[in-house]
Amino acid sequence: MNVHDFQAKTIMGEEKNLADYKGNVLVIVNTASKCGFTPQFKELQELYDQYKDQGLDILGFPCNQFMSQDPGTEEDIHEFCQVNYGVTFQMFSKVDVNGKNAHPLFQYLTSQKSGMLSKQIKWNFTKFLVGKDGEVIDRYAPQTSPAKMENDIQSALQA
Repeated sequence: MNVHDFQAKTIMGEEKNLADYKGNVLVIVNTASKCGFTPQFKELQELYDQYKDQGLDILGFPCNQFMSQDPGTEEDIHEFCQVNYGVTFQMFSKVDVNGKNAHPLFQYLTSQKSGMLSKQIKWNFTKFLVGKDGEVIDRYAPQTSPAKMENDIQSALQA
């Protein structure tokens, strides 16, 4: 089993098989529109712009589990991301990342790479780097700037 075995609903309501990303490097991140880390959308978009032609995809999953920091509808979130940060990478429908209703993808991701003290996601903008083969390479804390992932992304793209 790996990331390619899952599917998720895009922010536009379409089911998307993550197998469609086979051969690409992925950054999977739980996002929020009203969080102190929300400006990371800018750096994520910059990474996407720089490396998409080399096979990088960024998958954003809005989540409202942390102090209700993404309370809007999918339409609100989509518009916010485009207007404020020019997001063109794939955004998905809002999901839970922890607990009994956690999306199966996030159950899998957290089972593959733990955080500092536990497997649970502690906050918005936890990032997972996934190789071309769908295997989880690493996990990055919310406070880790996406720009600090660049060397790891380059290595994964060259693998």
